[in-house]
Amino acid sequence: MIEKGIENGKVLLAEPFMLDPNFRRSAVLLCEHNEEGSVGFIMNKPLRMRIDELIEDFPEFDSEVFFGGPVQTDTIHYVHNVGEMLDESRYVVDGVYWGGDFSKLKFLISSKLIQPENIRFFVGYSGWSEGQLADEMNLGSWVSANMDANYLFKSIPSRLWEQVMYNKGDVYTVISQVPEDFSWN
Repeated sequence: MIEKGIENGKVLLAEPFMLDPNFRRSAVLLCEHNEEGSVGFIMNKPLRMRIDELIEDFPEFDSEVFFGGPVQTDTIHYVHNVGEMLDESRYVVDGVYWGGDFSKLKFLISSKLIQPENIRFFVGYSGWSEGQLADEMNLGSWVSANMDANYLFKSIPSRLWEQVMYNKGDVYTVISQVPEDFSWN
């Protein structure tokens, strides 16, 4: 059974007082959710390194790498808005695709057909086993929000959690203003 609020293309916002340092104030793009589990990528934790510094023989490309999550941190993933150009891409939500043929990706980057504003790279991913994410949602660890491609490609990562929370409206507008450091409250 697929639970309400947990589906491909949603944003999972960590509740404001989550203590887990991997997910504190994180905005996670959920790319896959099914009976076997869930996979997503933290959109707002830059690692301050470029993809061409991380992968040998990658074309020169001024694109920052993000911490996607604590699972398999020896892997690289990418989310982009050029799904029609990149074979084997998986549709996530309007304007957002996941993965695709890596050799063709390098060719498209070398040919300047993909620019840094078209793609985000992630080290590792966020993963949940069967039923785990639903349990965490029921405990109130996460708030589900609709995804907009602009969150990934045009927003300032350090402000993303607040932006998405604020855009939900109602009580979430107030939650978005809760200071990260409890002593400021």
